[in-house]
Amino acid sequence: MRLNLLHANDRAGEYPPSYYAATRAAHAPLPPLQGEVRADVCVVGAGYTGLSAALHLAQRGFHVVVLDAHRVGFGASGRNGGQVGSGQRLDQETLEATVGREDARRLWDLAEEAKAMVRGLIADHDMPVRFHPGIAHACWTAAETRAAHAYADKLCRDYDYDQVETLTRDQMARLIPSGVFAGGEVDRGAGHVHPLNYAIGLAQAAQSAGVVIHEQSEVTRVDQGAKPMIHTAGGRVICDHLIIACNGYLGGLMPQVAARVMPINNFIVATEPLGDRASQVLAEPVAVADTKFVVNYWRLSEDNRLLFGGGESYGYRFPDIIKTVRKPMLEVYPALRDVRIDHAWGGTLAITMTRNPCFLRVAPNILSASGYSGHGVALATLAGRLLAEAVAGQAERFDLMARLPTPRFPGGAALRWPMLVLAMTWYSLRDRLGF
Repeated sequence: MRLNLLHANDRAGEYPPSYYAATRAAHAPLPPLQGEVRADVCVVGAGYTGLSAALHLAQRGFHVVVLDAHRVGFGASGRNGGQVGSGQRLDQETLEATVGREDARRLWDLAEEAKAMVRGLIADHDMPVRFHPGIAHACWTAAETRAAHAYADKLCRDYDYDQVETLTRDQMARLIPSGVFAGGEVDRGAGHVHPLNYAIGLAQAAQSAGVVIHEQSEVTRVDQGAKPMIHTAGGRVICDHLIIACNGYLGGLMPQVAARVMPINNFIVATEPLGDRASQVLAEPVAVADTKFVVNYWRLSEDNRLLFGGGESYGYRFPDIIKTVRKPMLEVYPALRDVRIDHAWGGTLAITMTRNPCFLRVAPNILSASGYSGHGVALATLAGRLLAEAVAGQAERFDLMARLPTPRFPGGAALRWPMLVLAMTWYSLRDRLGF
């Protein structure tokens, strides 16, 4: 079965009814593509990757047209936990073993640039979003705490990164008053944002730079060649270069990319405003991620709601989201059992087999970046800059990312989804048993 996640769980051309959509900045709908247009670069997908690529290309003087099947930030870019994390998705020890110390250091430096980009773009373009510093990593076991503290030491020693504050059990209990965690650390150099407003800010910055964005313009076919032609129901774009930035909503549009990225669903709820009870959730306005394989992540909104992401589902359509997420939320915060859930939403991200992002040169004039595996707010923004550099003939940094191994999923399109279900079910069982 060919998955078309663009339409499985959402209304055409509308944002899902999330807390983010309810508090989004004003951004008028943009007209669909009509007729034939020409561009230096066509970008398919108006999330962080595509919008960042379009902005950086326009700043270099390229004429750019962006196509999105729904709205800017409709996909994972407008639905995620908003965490702007440090490093790549894989830790530096794993990267050192995979690519060597020199390239591992370059990858760390790129990730630091990515975080700085997010903060810089927000400030430079006066975006309708704030950057809030701090991400805590909450460990469930003493062994995980020792590993987290050792890794913080390594980052300071080998990567000159001194922004990680290690926490004992008691210190973590003061930060996260539930008292269920064995310890952890806080990365003061990381942070979190309102993800949809950040996407809208990128779109507005791109438009100000001259980018043309067409919403409700689902791409139905791509004709490759010296002048790629990108078809929608209402028209087509003829261009010199094509960037594919669809992530988990790629479907079968570009099989060379789809073979290496897997769409999976994730879910978030937003409680009613907690008022004084917010201090029972977090003592500081940091974001949190825990050490479960199926990661739980949370933070307080600016109006003191708990935004909690977690639970797992591997079907085509979304499950009962409140039921799915409430269970891990109450495992962390049993005292919130009586709290009302005001918003519940899901979205589709993309993972790779290795959890490395997938940077791919499909053809000499067709580039793609996706598969950030839950670590995409900063890295997708950086990917846009690297894609722009590669289109402009400066491909060294794109090629560094492209060297990271992202093998095809075994079993092809027919078997990769059930194989993922089997694997993820096993790991979620390990979480529940405390392995």
